[in-house]
Amino acid sequence: MTMALEDNGKVIIVEGKSDKKRIQSIIKEPIEIICTNGTISIAKLDEIIDATFDREVFILVDSDDAGDKLRKQFRRELPEAEHLYVDRMYREVAAAPKNHIASVLISANIDVCAEYLTYK
Repeated sequence: MTMALEDNGKVIIVEGKSDKKRIQSIIKEPIEIICTNGTISIAKLDEIIDATFDREVFILVDSDDAGDKLRKQFRRELPEAEHLYVDRMYREVAAAPKNHIASVLISANIDVCAEYLTYK
């Protein structure tokens, strides 16, 4: 299911397709999810900046060297974006438990499916 551009104005930027799939299975509101597919070219970065103009942007990338490098780039180019973090012990967004990702998203006021809101 692809999200139409008449969404709620929120965008989540992730690294890969597996991250995108994982987040799509958790969120309950229509949010565009953009994949960088790892390292990002200037052209792709410009494309993302244009696509996210005037929208609420969230960066959710892996807690590893590649993810840190991407975050650094986005901090420079999209300073208004909000950075969301999965716990470093999971390292990858795709490997983090769904309830952990749900709590990260909830903290950013992103609506998630209730079944992932189980707390220990």
